[in-house]
Amino acid sequence: MAQPLDIVLIAIPLIVQVFFIFGITFAIAYYLKLPYSMAAPCSMIGASNFFELSVAVAIALFGLSSGATLATVVGVLVEVPVMLLLVKIANHLSVKFNKT
Repeated sequence: MAQPLDIVLIAIPLIVQVFFIFGITFAIAYYLKLPYSMAAPCSMIGASNFFELSVAVAIALFGLSSGATLATVVGVLVEVPVMLLLVKIANHLSVKFNKT
């Protein structure tokens, strides 16, 4: 919490990236007429950054006080609520998949 500006500068691009990748993947699945049961999980996996492993690697390689460790920890803290929001969005859009 000693570097709030750094945290914001790391979090904003991560949020944009996750929404962008999810949106593209979900839209492509829709236009390819894939079933919702395949489109939603594939979009989530595509948008995920797997920060859990990154945290362990960053700590082991660079130490607890490094910028790389800060970035991966912020990634985990941002990714979880964003992914939960994407689940809500995907569930809301499931009706569109059932119409095709």
